[in-house]
Amino acid sequence: MSPFIILTVFLVYTAILFVVTYLTARKADSHTFYLGKNISPWYVVAYGMIGASLSGVTFMSVPGWVKDTQFSYMVVVFGYLFGYFVIALVLLPLYYRLKLTSIYTYLEKRFGFWTYKTGAGFFILSRTLGASLRMFLVINVLQVFVFDAWKVPFWVNVLIFITLIILYTFKGGIRTIVWTDTLQTTFMLLAVVLSVLYISKDLGKPVGQLVTLIREQGITKMFITDWHHERFFLKQFFSGMFITIVMTGLDQEMMQKNLSCKNIRDAQKNMFTFSGILVFVNLLFLFLGAILLVYANTMNIQTKMTDEIFPTIALKYLSPVAGLVFLIGLISAAFPSADGALTSLTTSFTIDFLGLHRRQDLTEKARTRIRYLVHVSIATVFFVAILVFRAVNNRAVIDNLFTIAGYTYGPLLGLYSFGLFTRRDVNDRATPFIAIISPVVCYFLSHYSVQLFNGYRFGFELLLLNGFLTFSGLWAFSRKSNRKAE
Repeated sequence: MSPFIILTVFLVYTAILFVVTYLTARKADSHTFYLGKNISPWYVVAYGMIGASLSGVTFMSVPGWVKDTQFSYMVVVFGYLFGYFVIALVLLPLYYRLKLTSIYTYLEKRFGFWTYKTGAGFFILSRTLGASLRMFLVINVLQVFVFDAWKVPFWVNVLIFITLIILYTFKGGIRTIVWTDTLQTTFMLLAVVLSVLYISKDLGKPVGQLVTLIREQGITKMFITDWHHERFFLKQFFSGMFITIVMTGLDQEMMQKNLSCKNIRDAQKNMFTFSGILVFVNLLFLFLGAILLVYANTMNIQTKMTDEIFPTIALKYLSPVAGLVFLIGLISAAFPSADGALTSLTTSFTIDFLGLHRRQDLTEKARTRIRYLVHVSIATVFFVAILVFRAVNNRAVIDNLFTIAGYTYGPLLGLYSFGLFTRRDVNDRATPFIAIISPVVCYFLSHYSVQLFNGYRFGFELLLLNGFLTFSGLWAFSRKSNRKAE
């Protein structure tokens, strides 16, 4: 497929997003940007969150990951399901009862100023790194298959992508994202199904026969029973459960969409529906990864990194139509993670650090001007972070993403667990130090785990250790309180 066709598809798709943006952002104000005026239909939010949760990382990294980990990722997904139940039954009722816009204001109500800023700060750090990594994955594909052929520098490619994200989220915020995510989820899922069918056709084998073939080749193993292994099934399950709790339930981006629903019942219906569908969608991605691996082995295709398997096959070996389908799916998977992150980070910074919700002296025009400035500033940080990832990335992106989550979301897990399940007050000024020391200790324990723990290797459960260390540190500097837990 020629670079010109790829670029044309990208521009046409982007134009469609701008049409949706125009329709949803008219007469938008700050309430529209932050919470969509609390009129988002729950089923639209649920469907759109599939695309936002999966993103370009799942679209490319999970299929490629099958080569190294087979179907063991599904155990993590089963853990996700239980994590979503905790969010729906514990966290959402708390957020709605307190009528939060930024979920981190809970920490101020429960503990105090410094704990509040610590929680919001760790979200901003984690979401900035995670979103940049997701965007890097997609932008890198466009660079390899389009812009390299035209001798366009990588930084120009990044600048174009981020500028487009800024323009269509600038005004409508969460209200625009709820509807654009719906469009993008549709295209992404359609691309996966069609990709499976095109590969099946190219191999000359019906889908049912491919299912049998991947079983015979032994690439569908889910449960690893060696407790030393970093993907031991119990570690995978509990890691998946807590990854969901922190990366969805304690994440402003994902919760902001839930808080845009009309009421708590609608938000819970959204969460239950979305979580059930997500299990089957992830299984579909793993199946796609397995048949991509079969195709690569059949055609003797070699790639340097597992993330390159899908784009290489789709754009170089399958028909032009199949390549077009892949490209649309990739773009559809990329935008939800980028637009939602930019909007949620803008929300968190303007509320949690600038306190715009408390500034009664500001006019709506002044609030909007400040919000625009923050929006562009965060996008600039994305730009720099993506360039850094380009220089240092050498692992499957989804592996990198969960590693980052283990270090940056762990303190949030400890903070919220302490707030919800104890009646003690923390030493508010000590919290930032505890939250920084915990990930540092985790890093050294993980780095030397083989020597220290008789061959044991930490996997994604590093998140649990980080949360436990933060919880323990908070307890050590806490005191009894008559206050009821929230």
